Amino acid sequence: MFEGDLAHATDDELRAAVDAADLFSLLPAVAHLTGDLTVLAPECKPDPAMLIQPDLGLTEAQVECGRQAAYEALRRHRGSGAAPAAPPTPEALHTMIEYVVGDPTDEWYPVLREELALGGEDLRAPAWHRSEVAPDRSFSVAVIGAGMSGLLAAHRLGQAGCEVTILEKDREVGGTWYENTYPGCRVDVPNHFYSYACFQEHEWPQFFSTQPELLSYFCAFADREGLRERIRFDTEVLEARWEDEAQRWLVTTRGPDGSESEDTYDLVVSAVGQLNRPKLPDIPGVETFEGPAFHSARWDHSVDLAGKRVAVIGTGASAVQFVPEIAPVVGELRVFQRTPPWIAPTENYHDDLPEPLRWLMAQVPDYCRWDRLWQFWRMHEGLLPAALVDPDWPDQDRSMSMLNEFVRQMLAAHLEVEFAEDPDLAQKMIPPYPPLAKRVVRDNGSWPKALLRDNVTVDTTAIEAITPRGIRTVDGVEHEVDVLIYGTGFAASEFLTPMKVVGRDGVDLHERWGGDARAYLGLTVPDFPNLFMLYGPNTNIVINGSIIYFSECEVHYLTEAVKALLETGHRSMDCKAKVHDAYNERIDAANRQMVWGAAEVNSWYRNAKGRVAQNWPFSLLDYWHQTRTVDPADYLWR
Repeated sequence: MFEGDLAHATDDELRAAVDAADLFSLLPAVAHLTGDLTVLAPECKPDPAMLIQPDLGLTEAQVECGRQAAYEALRRHRGSGAAPAAPPTPEALHTMIEYVVGDPTDEWYPVLREELALGGEDLRAPAWHRSEVAPDRSFSVAVIGAGMSGLLAAHRLGQAGCEVTILEKDREVGGTWYENTYPGCRVDVPNHFYSYACFQEHEWPQFFSTQPELLSYFCAFADREGLRERIRFDTEVLEARWEDEAQRWLVTTRGPDGSESEDTYDLVVSAVGQLNRPKLPDIPGVETFEGPAFHSARWDHSVDLAGKRVAVIGTGASAVQFVPEIAPVVGELRVFQRTPPWIAPTENYHDDLPEPLRWLMAQVPDYCRWDRLWQFWRMHEGLLPAALVDPDWPDQDRSMSMLNEFVRQMLAAHLEVEFAEDPDLAQKMIPPYPPLAKRVVRDNGSWPKALLRDNVTVDTTAIEAITPRGIRTVDGVEHEVDVLIYGTGFAASEFLTPMKVVGRDGVDLHERWGGDARAYLGLTVPDFPNLFMLYGPNTNIVINGSIIYFSECEVHYLTEAVKALLETGHRSMDCKAKVHDAYNERIDAANRQMVWGAAEVNSWYRNAKGRVAQNWPFSLLDYWHQTRTVDPADYLWR
């Protein structure tokens, strides 16, 4: 079955493909392929009020009506030879987009066109080139990191004609998807959305792909765009120092042979992100354990866990993924939990794409792009309204508003069902804090199944110390184990560490921040000219959208900044302190009104000073607007 192309498909194959597809991605994709807009039946439109579970807005008869319309259109298209229709007119394209998202405002429409990238159209490519803007001036850029953001920045700057060097401490591209190889590691955003708008040719085997497949995607992007020739692998940046007289950055690196070298660049881009340095817990005796011990982000695959007594500290996003993988293998597993995560039930989280859907994606080439647009629109707001604090809401230890309470009740009911056979364990696993105050974790039921195993114990007693033989809890009990695994997250607030960054007049960036990182647009800091950060302070999104969307916005702003430097003939741009400070006041005020800023619960969203230094509290559209153009009044130019 499914061996031929669309022109030779049987009726049964067409029907199976239609049934396997997401209805709200399928209908515009079929209309686009065939040119038949009558497929877009009004009675089958997604309900804007039910984007989280859109099928709830339609009856079974309406869903079947939509699938039948797509099936009949594909049969007619097959009969006509299956040649793709002519590209849609602007009016037809608007009709198709409007069908997916409702009635988009004029300000949303350009964003949606960029996300759709129909036919491979790259609307986010720089609309300028150095050879036209400043043909007699070279411009060199050091991009630190070859992960998702670094590769994108290098690609866009290269398109604009800049001389780009990528400095990567690892021996391969991929960043977090190269370094995190723990069992069960996978993305928690649908694949077509967790990908570049300009690179949708990749075939995803699952709805939410695993680490090896994601690494393969970024490797393929680097290969296609010829980025490897720009990368210095096994090269760690030790220091970046601004030279005011030369108006350039002096970057000191340590290469693969251990030798140090210095190079100068017109501009430096930090693409090291927030989640790149594993964090060990602040527990006495961490260094004393005599058995194998490692962090999940630096998984030691040489350690055989079969039949061993294993302790896991932490029940965050990584633990929820790797514990179900190791639980059937180990002899005994003791999971030490400080605060349980809220779980978002995702039935297809581990599922392969069914064969009919994979065939449809190959035969309807832009299905994946329409699916990307649909996923974007479903998640563009996500649960953001449920994270807004109602100051008059009672019992704010449990929830923060009526909508937040509704989410709490739904998620709590799900956990009660999942842990129904062990009510005591259920009480341990239902969070006592408001939902969305910490990262919500996806799961398809693997997590509760693992914790309910006879060889698994969840211990919520506080840990007093790590000992040579295991873990001692505050009740005086020493739990002897053979292997210790830390699922304790990352030093997310320690931006740009461990490299040293020295700006104008010798100011040290980490001393300036004092453990409380801030930046204008998450990108620039006063007194550090021509330094840009990707996935910098307050650019993390946790309940809506994809972080790749933010990187796309940031890199667009970056290329516009380089254009401004070249067009004006200036050598440097330095964010004004008053602009930076006013921006951060708005960010802080908004974060205080969000559940993650108001709830009293430990979270990596907050830094050591208690401020939310990671999260973006506004809409995706807000950030898109703020990164469209560079306002010259925001900077000092030299």
